Amino acid sequence: MKKLTVILFCLVFVLTFSSLAMAKGKTGPAGKSNVGHLYLYEKIPGSLDTPWPIVEGGAWGKMKYNLSGTTFDFVFNGHGLPIGVDYTLIYYPDPWPGTGLICLGSGVVNADGNIHIAGSVDTGDLPNDGDDNEGAKIWLVLSNDVGCDAAQMVGWNPTAYLFEYDLITFDAE
Repeated sequence: MKKLTVILFCLVFVLTFSSLAMAKGKTGPAGKSNVGHLYLYEKIPGSLDTPWPIVEGGAWGKMKYNLSGTTFDFVFNGHGLPIGVDYTLIYYPDPWPGTGLICLGSGVVNADGNIHIAGSVDTGDLPNDGDDNEGAKIWLVLSNDVGCDAAQMVGWNPTAYLFEYDLITFDAE
């Protein structure tokens, strides 16, 4: 009987913390407003055919953005990142190397492991025409791995990036 009680307690504990972790990842519109929220996470790279799992206790960030407007207005805050590293927040259209990607903004991680990037960028609709996805991928990548002038990725170090929890859309007016 004690063994069954311990097993049930462990099961309830795991389910409770799993649901709390997933609540953190809620993205999308904030009610009926024009404001959306997107979480980005450090993930364990895998194959293209399977979802990449989130690194438990890993780096993460949250972006607040307008769902529509004349420009893509956003604020991004990242946490748990390596100090002093230069990152760029991008819109990444598939396929590789993301030809036509858009650099949204850049920054350097501060002494607390945090980064703040905000901007107002003329992106047009997201996802753009030619993107293989039904929504836009937003990534935080090493600045050295993206060619903003060439509008494509020039390096690939996915264990150092933050990837979207969900795809987003933006309607340019």
